[in-house]
Order: sequence, then C-alpha cells, then structure tokens
Amino acid sequence: MKVLVTGSAGRFGRGVVATLAEAGHEVVGVDIGPDDSGLCAASLPADMTDAGEAFEVVSRHRPEAVVHLAAIATPFSRTDTLTYRVNTQAAFNVCQAALHGGVRRVVVASSPTVIGYGAPDGSWRPSRLPIDETHPVRPWNAYSLSKAAAEQITRSFAVAAGDRTAFAALRPCFVIAPEEWAGAPTQSGHTVLERLDDPALAGTALFNYLDARDGGEFVRVLLDALPELPNGEVFFAGAADALARRPLAEILPAVHPELAGTAGALTGTAPAFSTAKAERLLGWRPLRSWRTELVEPSVPDLP
Repeated sequence: MKVLVTGSAGRFGRGVVATLAEAGHEVVGVDIGPDDSGLCAASLPADMTDAGEAFEVVSRHRPEAVVHLAAIATPFSRTDTLTYRVNTQAAFNVCQAALHGGVRRVVVASSPTVIGYGAPDGSWRPSRLPIDETHPVRPWNAYSLSKAAAEQITRSFAVAAGDRTAFAALRPCFVIAPEEWAGAPTQSGHTVLERLDDPALAGTALFNYLDARDGGEFVRVLLDALPELPNGEVFFAGAADALARRPLAEILPAVHPELAGTAGALTGTAPAFSTAKAERLLGWRPLRSWRTELVEPSVPDLP
C-alpha cells in the first residue's frame, strides 16, 4: 500500500516508517521537521492543523492508508490552549481529508493518559488492574483531553464513513526509540536508566513503555486487519512488562499510595496496561523488553 504517515520524523513515527518500508509499503512522510531516514518514498513538510494543507497532502499523494501521529507529544510541554488546539484540529483535519479523499484505512494516535492517572487531586482510582480498553476515560489536562477528543473524532468519522473507510485509534505507551536504550534522552528528558533507578520518574505513567519498533509492527498489523475489524476500535499498545526493577505490586503503591488496594492484582513483571485485545484481534505481541534492550553503561577496569 501507499501509506501516508504524519509525524513521520518523530520518535514513534520513525519506527512506523521503518517497519512499513521494510514490509514493502510505499511510505509518504509528512512532518514539519526534516526527514533524515531516507526510507520515505516522498516527504513533505506540512502543518496538519491547516485544513487546506491536510486536504492538499491527501489529494496530491492519494494514499490507500493514513497513519496520523503528528501532535504535541507530551503533556505540559506547550501551553494548554496550544496543545488542545493543535492535537484536536490536526486529528479532525486528517480524518476529514482522508474520508473525502477516498482513503480506505486510517489510524489515529491517542494516548494512555486518557485514562486519567496522575490527577493532581489524588482522586483517580483504576476500576481494575491491568487496565484495558473498556476502562472508563477521565482526562484531566489539556493533553489527555485532546487525545480523548481525538478518539471521539475518530469514532465520529467511523460512523460517518460506513464501510467506505476503516478507522481505528491507537494508545501507544511511553515510546522508547532504539538509541534511547543506549543512553539518549527519552521524551521526558531522562534516560531509560534514570527512569529505572528512580521509580518516581516512570511511576508517573504507571511504568508503561513501548519499544518504537514494536509500535511500528503494531501499526503494520493493524493496517492489515482494519477492513475486518468493527469500525472505530481502540487499542492499547505496550510492552509485556513494566519499566520497573521490582514487581508493580510492590513498587506502584510507593508512587501512588491510592493504588495500594488494587496493585496486588499485578503479579510478577506484569504491566499496568493490558494488550490482550491486540493479541486477540490482531495477533500482535510485543517482542522487546528493557531487560533485553537496555545497554548498561560499562564500568572501566581498575588499573
């Protein structure tokens, strides 16, 4: 297929582009940043918050599928007003342009933050652990609200599309690119090793994470399966374990005391977010773990 990927130069986007290109798809990258991968058949700097640009990109390249990843990618990294406007407007414009342009498959990136963990008043409680796609959403900041809105936009266009276009929303956990296993800063500004050594860092997001290459494979299998799925499905995508050196049943209550009563449901290395739906409907399983990918710093021999 010809697949148009917005946000193609980003942390998640690079993994998606590489996986799709390796699988033989013709990838068109769209990003306001430069494309240095050399894997895109074509690349275009475009702003998806501009409806005219979104429609022009789709009409110019006529893709069979669109993967929309472009967004302000982290909470509190920009003003609330800008974050909400950019993320919701871009999602709406891309979905509208894809539907009107005859695109048959559309995947829109959301976020696990829609669940509402980390609410500053301490009132958030999971109804169960691990958390799956049936769990109620409770966004409390501009970023998580914008992602919940993007999911609703996706569902709305799925209803409007009927069987013309298949839509799905994806909630990727904290994406870690290959170079970050070797010590490059993650999207939070900390290294993976720092997040492991200080539970308060990874604990904010319930210790969730996803290798970017596993995320790319998720998008590939989701695109293949989309026509056979109910329109407008939502999926979590995360690693099979938690980004923690100790079981979450032990370490999670230390960061979130309010979860002491539910954390015991997580045994061994189990993560807080379930990917059972993706395995059941798509046959997808994450292949990479921090235990196999992390490059620990070497200690020089003493003279």
